[in-house]
Amino acid sequence: MDMLIGGQWISKDAVREIRSPFDGTVVDTVPAADSNDVRAAVDAAEEGAKAMGAMPAHQRCQLLHRASELLAERQEDISQLLAREVGKTIGEGRAEASRPPIIFDFSADAARHIAGEVIPLDADAGGVGRQGFCKRVPCGIVSAISPFNFPVALSAHKIGPALAAGNSVILKPASQTPLAALAMAAAIDEAGFPPGALNVVTASGGEAEPMITDERVRVITFTGSAEVGRGLSQQAGIKRLHLELGSSSSVAVMADADWEAALPRLVTGAFGVAGQVCISVQKILVHQLIYDQFLARYVPLVQELKVGDPLDESTDVGPMISEKAAERAEQWVQEAVDAGGKALCGASREGNLFEPTVLVDVPWGTRVTCEEAFAPIAVICPIKNVDEAIELTNATPYGLQTGIYTRDIATAFKFADAVNQGGINVNETCWWRVDFQPYGGMKNSGIGREGIAYAIEEMTEWKTITFNLS
Repeated sequence: MDMLIGGQWISKDAVREIRSPFDGTVVDTVPAADSNDVRAAVDAAEEGAKAMGAMPAHQRCQLLHRASELLAERQEDISQLLAREVGKTIGEGRAEASRPPIIFDFSADAARHIAGEVIPLDADAGGVGRQGFCKRVPCGIVSAISPFNFPVALSAHKIGPALAAGNSVILKPASQTPLAALAMAAAIDEAGFPPGALNVVTASGGEAEPMITDERVRVITFTGSAEVGRGLSQQAGIKRLHLELGSSSSVAVMADADWEAALPRLVTGAFGVAGQVCISVQKILVHQLIYDQFLARYVPLVQELKVGDPLDESTDVGPMISEKAAERAEQWVQEAVDAGGKALCGASREGNLFEPTVLVDVPWGTRVTCEEAFAPIAVICPIKNVDEAIELTNATPYGLQTGIYTRDIATAFKFADAVNQGGINVNETCWWRVDFQPYGGMKNSGIGREGIAYAIEEMTEWKTITFNLS
């Protein structure tokens, strides 16, 4: 596949192979973009920003709706690419491919409603005889960097609101998984946006530096690790930063909860996408009164999960993105066991395939309890009460999303008020969101919010106009 710069699909003699994490076969190749290509994309985006900024809202709305229609038509093709390059099961690929059409549809509607406000200048004595208003205007160029695990959904979350607001975009998809993002870009480009409105560069992190440091870039939106996020914030200079940097999420299950009904969600939340989700259910905090019963029901459900070929419709858990990632998961599990924990199932690896693993009796403070595992691992821990659930939920440097299962409204509110998380789901796992809600974290989970209207706020800035009428 080629990359998109200034309305042109660009190939290069130097290419990178994109290989399946399941069997290592070559899925396709992409241009090995360098810093000169990225600079060309910034130049093109500068022109694209001028065209988008001058475009009336109703035209942006029409183009975004058209992009949504084209993305809907290509869902199955994108699903297949996601299964092949990411290693998602085909069902997971279809679930992700269904999201960009929705995101672009919401973005189209939002383009019509970017409004300002009247300023009551006469609230101050010096403002008598004057009128004023402020409006939101596009920032200009938005640099978007998306992760390997949701390459189209999270790219759409960056592109759709940026275009709706009248900006241009330079997208750098993850080096391991650029193909589905390029297929999505082809649909967006076909919708009829001006040249340079959307640019996609298949560059490595090092070669992509101009899209971070160039002063013409006004917004950087990034999803990835806290370590890379810190580096970006140091490089960026005076720009708006939107950083979604991961989590170490937990779900509390109280004794009064309908916990048996919650079991399927807690399995999917822990092991979907091989656990490689920032809001994956990494820890389950179960009230001690139901702890043994919970384990007796939960572990067999995990053992039933089929691990294997992501293109096989019966597969429940596909491969991890790389053998290095699977080896890391193996090391973390062994570290937990060496510290006194027990693996009730899983804990074995074959290449990139890591068996869904349930750990118990793990001392708090080991990496698997406090840092982001990003692997098919669930740690189950008994708790005495909601106060302990709050304490353990907060005992991590991250704060993206959490969940609690309870029938007691007072317990739910106490938990929601006390935990330091960007999102709290009651009677649902941490792995739930809709694409238009505000989504983002506290602490090391980052700054800013996704969700179309909320992202538009971060991709626009205020312009104030006053009139002296006296």
